[in-house]
Amino acid sequence: MKQKFCLFILFTAISLQSFTQTKWTLEDCINYAHANNLQVKRQQLQADMAKNNYNQSYFNFAPNLNGGISRSYGHVINPATNTYTGNTNSTYDAYTLSSNINVFNGLQTINNIHRNHYAMLASLQNVEKEKIELTINIATAYLNILFKKELLDVNKSQEAVTGLQVNRTQKLVDAGSVARGDLLNIQAQRAGEKLNVTNAQNDLNLAYLNLAQLLDLDSTSNFEIFIPDTLEPDLITPIISAEQVYNDALTLLPYVKAGEYQLMSAQKNLAIQKGRRSPQIYLGANWNTYYNSSIGDSIGTFSYNKQFNNNGNTSLSATISIPIFNYWNVSTSISNAKVQVSDAEYQLDQSKQQLHKEIQQAYNDAASAREKYNASVEAVNSYHESFKYTEQKFSAGIVNSVEYSVAKNNFLKAQSDLAQAKYDYIFQIKILDFYRGVPIKL
Repeated sequence: MKQKFCLFILFTAISLQSFTQTKWTLEDCINYAHANNLQVKRQQLQADMAKNNYNQSYFNFAPNLNGGISRSYGHVINPATNTYTGNTNSTYDAYTLSSNINVFNGLQTINNIHRNHYAMLASLQNVEKEKIELTINIATAYLNILFKKELLDVNKSQEAVTGLQVNRTQKLVDAGSVARGDLLNIQAQRAGEKLNVTNAQNDLNLAYLNLAQLLDLDSTSNFEIFIPDTLEPDLITPIISAEQVYNDALTLLPYVKAGEYQLMSAQKNLAIQKGRRSPQIYLGANWNTYYNSSIGDSIGTFSYNKQFNNNGNTSLSATISIPIFNYWNVSTSISNAKVQVSDAEYQLDQSKQQLHKEIQQAYNDAASAREKYNASVEAVNSYHESFKYTEQKFSAGIVNSVEYSVAKNNFLKAQSDLAQAKYDYIFQIKILDFYRGVPIKL
C-alpha cells in the first residue's frame, strides 16, 4: 500500500511538472487572451446589451397588460349611490385590468427594430476590433521574445568564441609569441561580451514580462513560449500590393463594418424621429370591478363573489393622437438625428482613411524590411569572412588584439542587425496577411 502511495505521488509530481512546463504557442496566447482579457469581456457585455435591446424591440409590437388592486377602510364612498357609507368600518376593494396596443405610430416600432439590429451588429464588430488589436499586440510581443532569444544566442556564441581565443592567446603569451597586452585586450573583450549576454538575458526577461502582462498572467514563473525550429522569411513570394490588401480588408475587417452598421443605425434613428410627426393610433381595453362591505340586500351583505361578478365593467377605446405643437421637440430631434447621420458618415470615411494609411505604412515597412534583410544577409556573410580571416591572422600573430576586436564587433553587430531585420520583415508580412483575413500563425 505504501509503495502504491509513493508511486501515486511520483506520478502526480511528474504530471504537474509537465503541465507547468507546457510551452505556449502563438495560437495559445491569442486564444487565451481572447477568452480572458477584461477589455474584450467588457466589450462583449456591450454587445450583449445591444442584443437585449434588439430583442426588446420585437416585444414592442405586443399589447401591454396591467392590473391593479386597492383596498380602502373606514368611511368609504358607495359607488352605487356616489355617497359616503354610514358605516365607518366599511371596506372597499377595487380591481382593474387594462391593455393598450399601438396600431400605427409612423413606423417608429419597425424602424426601431432595424436601428437596434444595426446597433447590435456594430457592437459585435467592436468586439472583433478589440480582439484584433489584442492579437496584433500579442503577436508583436511574441515575436519580440523570439528576437530577444536569438540575440541572446548570438551573444552567447560570440562570448564562447572569445573564450576559446583567450585560451589560445594565453598559450601564445606563455610561449612568448605575442605580447601580454594582447591577452589583456582579449580578456577585456570577453568581459564586455559577458556583459552583453547579461543585458540580452535581461531584455529577454523583460520581453517575457511584457507578453505575460498582455495575457494578464500573475507572474512569468513557469511561463515559456514555443520556439520554432526554423523561422525564416519568405523571400520568394512577392509582397501583395497595398491596394489589393485594402480591398480585401474592406470586406473582412470589422473596422469598416462597424462604421457601416453605425451609419445604418443612425439612418434608422432619423426615420424614427421623422415618424414622430405622424398621427398615432391606439386601441385600448379596460375591465374593473369592486367589492363594498356596506352594500347589502334584505338578508344582509352581498357575498364577495356576487359583488365581484355583478360590479364588473368592460370598455373598449380607440385613440388618435395628432401632434400639433410640442415645444419644437420633434423638429429638434430630427435635426439632431440628421447631424448624427452626417457624423456617422464622417466616422466611416475616417475609418476607411485610417485603414488605408495603416495598410500603406505596413506595405512600405514590409518592403523596407525585405531590402534591409537582404542587405543584412550580405553584411553578415562579408563580416563573417572578414572575422575568420582576421582571427587566423591574430592566431598567427600577424594582427594585434585591437584589429581582432574590431572585426569581431563588426560581425556581432551584423548578426544583430540581421536578426532585427528578419523579425521586422516576418512581422510586417504577418500584419499584411492579417489585414486580408489570414490568421497570424508561425
